[in-house]
Amino acid sequence: MTPLARLLADRIATGGPLTLAEFMADCLLHPRHGYYATRDPLGAAGDFTTAPEISQMFGECLGLCLAQAWIDQGAPSAAILAELGPGRGTLMADVRRATRRVPGFHDALSVHLVEASPTLRAEQAKRVPGAIWHDRVDTLPEGFLLLLANEFFDALPIRQFVRAGSGWSERVVGLEGDRMAWGLLPPAPQPALSDRLADTREGDVVETCPALPPIMGEVGRRIGTHGGAALVIDYGDWRLTGDTFQAVARHAFADPLDAPGEADLTAHVDFETLARAAVPARATAIVSQGDLLERLGIGQRAQVLARGLEGERLAAHLEAHRRLTLPEEMGTLFKAMAFHPSSAPPPPGFAP
Repeated sequence: MTPLARLLADRIATGGPLTLAEFMADCLLHPRHGYYATRDPLGAAGDFTTAPEISQMFGECLGLCLAQAWIDQGAPSAAILAELGPGRGTLMADVRRATRRVPGFHDALSVHLVEASPTLRAEQAKRVPGAIWHDRVDTLPEGFLLLLANEFFDALPIRQFVRAGSGWSERVVGLEGDRMAWGLLPPAPQPALSDRLADTREGDVVETCPALPPIMGEVGRRIGTHGGAALVIDYGDWRLTGDTFQAVARHAFADPLDAPGEADLTAHVDFETLARAAVPARATAIVSQGDLLERLGIGQRAQVLARGLEGERLAAHLEAHRRLTLPEEMGTLFKAMAFHPSSAPPPPGFAP
């Protein structure tokens, strides 16, 4: 039993079962034993690899997309460039490098990173000098906002509900002997899920993410008020149904109850909830990651970077391009949505 498992078991024994959101929050962010508080989870030596770690082309494409959105909205003299959950800082470093020749862009920017993990903040400081860190999105300064969120919303704690007649039974984490086990609370009305009674059946699972609307609402308010754009890339889809909760350790799926604090925990993102929460900012239609990157010119960029490469380096470069864009890799699993003021065009790659 991990140290965190012992703490959670004591908590359950004293206060009763935990909601999945409570369980996830402690597993990921407990100050001493939480997954993100105790390690750098990225790369071959970690538990998973994100798109920015696969190739610089990912960040370059997104950076130029944001720079064009800045130009399209009049190239304001002051802009906040922010990222939610910046990992090692690789994406932001690539964004800054790719846009350094855009006239006036860097002079306008202040760079802000929203990150809860002290371990990852230390990694980000190596790659993004001069950045300003925040614990929450609502402490970002007011102003024209250019924001990135790549695989951020999937790590926010969720709750799960199982349809039971006209009510819902919440899935919780309890104890069986000295081991954690799944359980269900008695059915009860859930006003927040009243609109899901029409498109679900008995036994269907619906997930909610309590932290998502406030965060996306704050982003949408700022963009609607001050201008800017936000790019969200994550796995998920529109109006999800089903159990998408998963644990990953050492690049393989794991049982989330086996070793709390030792595995990454995620769930698919409901892009409908993102879009509704972002009002007054306008949400674009969903586009697959592969399609977005191709629209932003990753094919041409891959050809440029391939010049002079040979052997294993060329093979690795071509594999990175395939991994980011092909449907059987990350190309369709990951989706993208952009947010912009109603008075401005959508960012490049998101045209209707």
